[in-house]
Amino acid sequence: MIELRYPETLPKTRSSLGSKEVFDPVRKRWVRLTPEEWVRQLFILLLTETHRFSTAWMAVEQSIALGALQKRFDLLIYDSSQQPWMMVECKAETVALDDEVLDQLLRYNMSVPVRYLLITNGAQCLGWERNGNTLIPLQKIPASTV
Repeated sequence: MIELRYPETLPKTRSSLGSKEVFDPVRKRWVRLTPEEWVRQLFILLLTETHRFSTAWMAVEQSIALGALQKRFDLLIYDSSQQPWMMVECKAETVALDDEVLDQLLRYNMSVPVRYLLITNGAQCLGWERNGNTLIPLQKIPASTV
């Protein structure tokens, strides 16, 4: 299990037309606040504030092809060569980080190969380094390459 130390600041939120929204610094726009979106925005804040990742090297909810299906990954981080480097699957706090969540991330990884894979529900985080067909468990979030 990877220890998460969130910064004291929280993602920016607002009410708009009767619904709650959160500001996404990667997409640079307000998005509907769902439990999963809250976890994603907390994790982005953790990466940028605590681990000094740049939002310029991140992509959020972009489509990928899985055979005939179109899916969206939660968070992708690129390395200094602008290659996909780490993928993060975010779930609501009430969702357990089980094999089903890891399998989902591994399916996405077939379309977008990365070195590091993380799953989080905001309270917990599990991670692996991919080495060929082997997954090596991580004890901490990898340091940014950019």
